[in-house]
Amino acid sequence: MRRRSQFVLNAVTILSSFAGISHAQTHPDATAPPTWSHQIAPILYSKCTTCHHPGGAGPFSLLTYEDARRWSTQILTVTQSRFMPPWLPEPGYGDFADNRRLSAEDLANIKRWASAGMPEGIRAEAPAPPKYTSEWQLGLPDLILTAPESFTVPADGQDLFRNFVYPVNVTRTRYVRAIEILPGNARVVHHANILIDRTAELRRQHPSDWRAGIPGMGLEIGSGDRFDPDSHFLFWKPDTPAVIEPPGMPWRLDPGNDLILNTHLKPTGRVETVQPRIGLYFTDTPPARAPMLLQLEHDAVLNIPAGDSHFVVEDELRLPIAVYALGIYPHAHYLGKQLEAWSIAPDGKRTPLILIKDWDIDRQSVYNYRKPLLLPAGSVLHMRYVYDNSAANPRNPANPPVRVRNGNRSTDEMGHLWLQVLPVHAVERNSSGAETDSRMLLERAWMEHRLTRDPNDSLAAYNVASLDTMSGNPAGAIAIYRKLATAAPKDTRIATSLAAAEEQNGDWQSALDTYRHALSLDANYTDARYDLATLELRHEQYDAAAADYRTLLQQHPDDAAAHAGLGTALAQLQQPDAGRTEFDRALVLDPAQPDALTNYASLELAESNPQHAQELLTKAVAAGAHDAATYQQLALADQQTQHPAEAEVALRSAIAADPSDPTSHSLLAQSLAARGDLVGAIAEQQAALRINQKDADGWSNLGVLHAQSGQPAEARNDFERALAIDPQHAQARANLQRLNNGAAKQ
Repeated sequence: MRRRSQFVLNAVTILSSFAGISHAQTHPDATAPPTWSHQIAPILYSKCTTCHHPGGAGPFSLLTYEDARRWSTQILTVTQSRFMPPWLPEPGYGDFADNRRLSAEDLANIKRWASAGMPEGIRAEAPAPPKYTSEWQLGLPDLILTAPESFTVPADGQDLFRNFVYPVNVTRTRYVRAIEILPGNARVVHHANILIDRTAELRRQHPSDWRAGIPGMGLEIGSGDRFDPDSHFLFWKPDTPAVIEPPGMPWRLDPGNDLILNTHLKPTGRVETVQPRIGLYFTDTPPARAPMLLQLEHDAVLNIPAGDSHFVVEDELRLPIAVYALGIYPHAHYLGKQLEAWSIAPDGKRTPLILIKDWDIDRQSVYNYRKPLLLPAGSVLHMRYVYDNSAANPRNPANPPVRVRNGNRSTDEMGHLWLQVLPVHAVERNSSGAETDSRMLLERAWMEHRLTRDPNDSLAAYNVASLDTMSGNPAGAIAIYRKLATAAPKDTRIATSLAAAEEQNGDWQSALDTYRHALSLDANYTDARYDLATLELRHEQYDAAAADYRTLLQQHPDDAAAHAGLGTALAQLQQPDAGRTEFDRALVLDPAQPDALTNYASLELAESNPQHAQELLTKAVAAGAHDAATYQQLALADQQTQHPAEAEVALRSAIAADPSDPTSHSLLAQSLAARGDLVGAIAEQQAALRINQKDADGWSNLGVLHAQSGQPAEARNDFERALAIDPQHAQARANLQRLNNGAAKQ
């Protein structure tokens, strides 16, 4: 979270230039009482008015001298007790940006000002008050999302937690540089945070009632088919309506994503309604850096006896890599008393992360470090929370105290510490040179730590299995998923993930059965349906693939990838016009959809439309399709449109993309031979054969090139190699016979 800073110029210089008159000193008298214009307004404008302005979350405004004079008694009381402005961290335990803690000088000035009768000073010398709008502080957003329905908060009772679901209508990937939340009723909304639901899972789980919002505090949602950990503090509270991401660190929003606003609502004594809005501000620049959120917690031990004033919960996590700590978010409920976190480096150096001696859930916040903290590899993160369940705790919601356990209700307890970190290196290399996303190493360390503490932690086990799949260990993933499926036989997500691991492990027939089993558990589970259709397509079960893609599109008609898949299946079923219709629809929804571009191009090449294929493939490359197969297709389209030079460029790009693909070398050999460069053609064909020495066609083609370049002995050896691999190779046999006949005539 980044809060907009208020900068106030408070330096007034008065110069006299009359001849014959000496210059008077204009510095304020140090013994004179502080005035509103010189000392008090700058304090209130920088520390207080983000809430205390007309329409703000504060109960009154402090933008004018008259406002401050009217409320001076309250200002004196709440500032001297440090109740206001809300700032929980102790000084010296983390240097945080946007620190609202009043200095000793500020407190002294406020006290002296009130004692002196609240003098205004010279009004014209006061700084200009900050400006606040009733709408968007950052200007009109690029996209505004409104909760589908309003929610009614009763006049009294316990706090409520409501999850408002926002389907995001974007047709291409967008990058969000800032968000702003308008709660709709600041009196009711205590705080809120945004979750990104990559697969619209919450909406799918609640098909009939999601529009009204889903109750509850703790949510578990999947991140889709790619490693996409939580990365950003998308947190709102009344004095921080906007979150601006640091340069180079926007977050991704894809078609089909939902945003979930997890909202803490507090009854006000009268019936209220709330319908929050979210404003999104986009940038066209993708993220250059990828942070990650790590969590320390040990909620399982939260079982606090009534009357216990010193119940301790601790956790620790060893960092496998070096990171920068960017921000921190401690969280407990009403019994939390002292919250502390620190890091111990391998050399024993202790780095304080935060200390809150008097926790108050009503003043919780995200705290961003003024400068990133370097935590070396091997450092151990520690958290230590102390809870007070005695009658002496003024925030204890139970009187007399009762036993309190962990849970999602506000009267339950939690003990969480979130730390936003940025890996020093985006990837880490092992001893063999293989690269791994640094965040995957952090995720594995975190999840394995959770399993060490609780072997039955199903979420941690699921995430470890997902990491195994992504890191090329499907067998390990299968073992974990099968154990999880035994414990939760009706969990569609587990069944779908098991099928994906089986497919990666080469057992695609079992994967087909497992995907179908997943759909028997939930016929509307989008991931299972799409993965099944794609697997059927890959293994030439085109009718079945087309049927599954059509079923998926009945549920999600704007799924560009599903339209592309259906188009591919129809093209293979010899229905080119129907295939074109689906490809065109996919590209309307997502002009950069990779499968639509490349598979549409394949259809056009097969249908003798090379110019359109060339256009499609050029767009695919521009959109980031830099694989060898795409470049090979582009080269073929270039050749068919009489652009041989462009074809060679495309083939060299294919080789650069995948030097181990023999097809690119063979195609380039043919292109070079066509323009008479036999030396280059021979070199490329030899390169192809070094990769695949059992290619009979390749040896026969090399023999032709050697024969054309006047090297009959080499050509004879090539043809014989081809026949040794495939004795029935007609072209090699004919060429060898022709070569031998020519030699006999000589």
